Amino acid sequence: MKKFFIGAFLFFVSLPSFAEFELPGKGVIRYSTGVEKPFNFGFAWSPVEDKFTIGSKAYNMDLPESYSVAITLSKDDSQVWVQEFAQSFIEGFDWEIGDHKIILRKATFAQPVKGNYVLSLDGVDYFLMKNNISITFNFEHRGLTSVRLEGVTKDMGTKR
Repeated sequence: MKKFFIGAFLFFVSLPSFAEFELPGKGVIRYSTGVEKPFNFGFAWSPVEDKFTIGSKAYNMDLPESYSVAITLSKDDSQVWVQEFAQSFIEGFDWEIGDHKIILRKATFAQPVKGNYVLSLDGVDYFLMKNNISITFNFEHRGLTSVRLEGVTKDMGTKR
């Protein structure tokens, strides 16, 4: 009987390590022609199956600590490429993933900024500092712990 209680205790203590999550993501990409196209891109984790889902693809693997979505500015600074969203260059996107809203849009400013782009994360605007920036999602077994932007700044990004 003692072994039963020890086994039951260990089972219930280990339950949090079996946590799974689904982080749906949906959005709209904008092309320079004015055409808009919806997309779905989120994440999910199933420890029972040992599968991590990125967008529409599932992989047999342990839960990664993070995943980064790269945004590459074109040579003429007029468009961006986001491999996860489109097969070609786009002008911007609106993306809701979990509780987060990420928007990349063009804007006109009194001072020129790199690519005339603004990247917003949950209502806070950032400006591109580099031609390659990333949105990094950090995970733990319960789900998403944080979203971090790299290659951006809160000032006008005019320091080239």
